[in-house]
Amino acid sequence: QVQLQASGPGLAKPSQTLSLTCTVSGGPITTGYYYWSCIRQPPGKGLEWMGALAYSGSTYYSPSLKSRTSISRDTSKNQFTLQVRSVTPEDTAVYYCARFWYTAPDYGMDYWGKGTLVTVSS
Repeated sequence: QVQLQASGPGLAKPSQTLSLTCTVSGGPITTGYYYWSCIRQPPGKGLEWMGALAYSGSTYYSPSLKSRTSISRDTSKNQFTLQVRSVTPEDTAVYYCARFWYTAPDYGMDYWGKGTLVTVSS
């Protein structure tokens, strides 16, 4: 059983860098063909896909966030970390980690972690 656990700062100040770490259990993040995704939901809005880390180490980002985000991994801890730079109150959201799988032509999100609320406020 795969489990994802997101941990974040809870509160961040404008202009700071927000770091969200997702710890995965139940299998290594290097296992193909999985993509470890970061998704957020601002208050009163829909889900927004932010980016993903492939099993190979490749990264993919939402075009709207690409200039401010990066994803890295620590395979020894089976973790991946999303960083969002220069945050504003608009980055306030519940942040989720999820696993996306792709075996052409099929795909889907099969495991989600519990979300963690990050509030950006001075």
